[in-house]
Amino acid sequence: MAPVKQDIIQGGFTAEDRGESVGLMEPLCIAVDSRFCGPLNDLAVELAARAAGFRQGLPRKMVPALASLVRGMNCYYSNLIEGHDTHPVDIERALKNDYSRNRRQRNLQLEAKAHIEVQGWIDNGGLGGRAATVDGLLEIHRKFCKLLPDDLLYVQDPKSKSRDRVVPGALRGRDVQVGRHVPVSPGAVPRFLVKFEQVYTQLGRAEMIIASAAAHHRLLWIHPFLDGNGRVARLLSHAMLLQTLDTGGIWSISRGLARKEQQYKALLANCDQSRRNDLDGRGNLSEEALVEFTRFFLEVCLDQIAFMENLMQPDRLRNRILFWAGEQAAHGKIPVKSGRLLEAVIYRGGELSRGEAAEVLGVGARQARRITAALLEEEALISESSRAPLLLNFPARLAGQWMPGLFPEKQPPAD
Repeated sequence: MAPVKQDIIQGGFTAEDRGESVGLMEPLCIAVDSRFCGPLNDLAVELAARAAGFRQGLPRKMVPALASLVRGMNCYYSNLIEGHDTHPVDIERALKNDYSRNRRQRNLQLEAKAHIEVQGWIDNGGLGGRAATVDGLLEIHRKFCKLLPDDLLYVQDPKSKSRDRVVPGALRGRDVQVGRHVPVSPGAVPRFLVKFEQVYTQLGRAEMIIASAAAHHRLLWIHPFLDGNGRVARLLSHAMLLQTLDTGGIWSISRGLARKEQQYKALLANCDQSRRNDLDGRGNLSEEALVEFTRFFLEVCLDQIAFMENLMQPDRLRNRILFWAGEQAAHGKIPVKSGRLLEAVIYRGGELSRGEAAEVLGVGARQARRITAALLEEEALISESSRAPLLLNFPARLAGQWMPGLFPEKQPPAD
């Protein structure tokens, strides 16, 4: 593997390298002979089985629409961890180029849109198995930051108070401090990333599931970028789980991390600690702390799969959607027989040909087109063209009724 070129360091100059040994971030994986390996292996096996079961049990035609909704949810919770609250409804607006008049809210919408586009690129195979590579990490950062508004590309040095511009896809060129943790010198970052890639790209599937948690922390420990490290780490985790578990992008680790944010950040900080004693692994950093974070990480994944499985149970999903349709019809917002068409789409696994709509509804072609058009207008259904099949959709603005608990209800807009 070729060394990382110094010209990808922000500013294009040779940054100070204090010669830190890459052994400082050991262990990068839980040792195979560790006394903790057995329980973690059991969690990994359970996670693989549950992820596969959920994906296989979901009608194939529902996966793309659900994955699209989950991208918005993942973006919302990942940004929330960073202190940026942009509701998925506002994210959906941004994807349609409908932005707030408030400059700060507009910037946050653009930030969310950037996250969505990068995750969509990952979900569609853009990384091509390069999730844990140096090139892959730089490309995630580059793609995300290139889409950000200029206002969000500046960070302030807490000591000098100077404002530095973040260069998309460039490694940091100065020292930083994150809480009590002081990451390695900027010139050492390329060496540490090379070691990161060497370790996390050589693992088997089962090893990778467990190591996804360690990779998440070790990337944050290196802190390769001036800003955006948290989002890149969570997108890395999403990509690694997508690659190893074939998740289909239909559940999100970020929701679970955000809902347990205090514990998440505390366990991450614990992983920065040095080895506690002779029983605490053989590396520089605490293996026990890494095990605690790994267990938490895998349990969060399992919890989020269980949550999504519950939401997508066919009878419950059908009842919630039909209840919504009944309410909308009662208020004259959609035609009375709309629920019958939605029920048919659900029954057929999320897809119905347009030619079958009139037969399902028991009406003429003209009335069937009117009902179909109303549901397309509400985005309850989507279709690639006027002749393409009707597909069940999961728009964020209906998620509160169709998929309660996915994210908080949208509050009235400030503008």
